[in-house]
Amino acid sequence: KVLALSVDALPSHEGWVKDINETQHCEVNFPIVADENRTVATLYDMIHPNASEKTTVRSLFIIGPDKKIKLYITYPASTGRNFHEVLRVVDSLQLTANYSVATPANWEAGQDVIVVPAVSTEDAIKKFPKGVKVVKPYLRYTPQPNK
Repeated sequence: KVLALSVDALPSHEGWVKDINETQHCEVNFPIVADENRTVATLYDMIHPNASEKTTVRSLFIIGPDKKIKLYITYPASTGRNFHEVLRVVDSLQLTANYSVATPANWEAGQDVIVVPAVSTEDAIKKFPKGVKVVKPYLRYTPQPNK
């Protein structure tokens, strides 16, 4: 589930959502919480350290079902965020949690994944019936288990 926090007032959110939907050809359909006094943003250290007083919050948290933070990124205001990348990270985190695999840089859903070092090659061969390609003892690839 997506939830946004903004240090702007509610009327600003309404204007930004309209502009984003129009200019980016999308539909922002998730809640945006107003944090005008920056109470939440300050408590969670969500404002980039070099940001001016008028700069919006640029932090992203991915919180797992166990209520633990799985990823925390603070972007500079000059860098746009990308939901496709966020979803790629969520896919990777879920694969790791459910199948004991990791994803390499630039991995996309459907591509091969890496067997985590904690799983022996012998166990990996049993666990991943689609095959295990051993490049190095610590670098073993397997087809994405849930595809």
